[in-house]
Amino acid sequence: MRHFLTLKDFTKEEILEIIDIGLEIKKDLKAGVYKEELKKQTLAMIFEKSSTRTRVSFETGMFQLGGHALFLSNRDIHLGRGEPIKDTSRVISSMCDMVMIRTFEHSMIEEFAEYSKVPVINGLTDSYHPVQLLADYMTMVEYGVNENAVVAYIGDGNNMTHSWMMLAAKLGFELRIATPKGYEVDSVVLENSMKIARESGAVITVMNDPKEAIHGATIVTTDTWASMGQEDEKEQRIKDFKGFMVDDLMMCLAKKDAKFLHCLPAYREQEVSESVLEGHAKIVFDEAENRLHAQKGLMVWLDRQRG
Repeated sequence: MRHFLTLKDFTKEEILEIIDIGLEIKKDLKAGVYKEELKKQTLAMIFEKSSTRTRVSFETGMFQLGGHALFLSNRDIHLGRGEPIKDTSRVISSMCDMVMIRTFEHSMIEEFAEYSKVPVINGLTDSYHPVQLLADYMTMVEYGVNENAVVAYIGDGNNMTHSWMMLAAKLGFELRIATPKGYEVDSVVLENSMKIARESGAVITVMNDPKEAIHGATIVTTDTWASMGQEDEKEQRIKDFKGFMVDDLMMCLAKKDAKFLHCLPAYREQEVSESVLEGHAKIVFDEAENRLHAQKGLMVWLDRQRG
């Protein structure tokens, strides 16, 4: 049995296998073919952080695979009312076939997985967002910019940045990260990524100049400047991130046919201009749709590991 907590725990071959399964499932879906690979199975979805894309994609995906998904918020279970994580894990994993958790502290999902009898999927923590990166890389594959990719991440050194670092380190492509001073990536995650990168041949560079990072890039990506739980910091962050909005002038520094990605929700005229987002709307919303297909591929892959 395997859990999906971070990309660090997966080989390059395993990541690509998950993507390939997702692409095959997507192809079948577009042809009107539904293969109920998870028939009569149940996915427990624990949300301590709300989300549009995560809930819709996992719930829809489980239904299309022949299973059923349960939405569980803090108000629905005792986890939010003092029950130890290990007890909640033991109970839920004795009744369900898989668990997806979207929460704050990464240690919470690690403890849940330690006591779970079934695969646990990280739907987002404050440290990592690996399911989003599966969708992002699937989109890169579909648009033909996965080989020899040069990815520029412009923005906060957050869970998305950490997951991009792990993906680049595992797959061996170049990643340039530009953050404002004081918003750099976690030093431990950076150190771990650099160790893996030395083996894969990946090039990971961190800096504070977005123009330097984006120069000649084939993929440009960013994220909201104030994530969930950081609402009180929003005004200060807008000031601190001045010069980090991905606009037309910034995109002109990238490769001529560079693609723009955004995990959404997007705050126009903050981290990205209206013109850039709308100019790349097809790929951004293809990327959003790929959350469904990539996560179906992941759930099928995890189920197959159990034999």
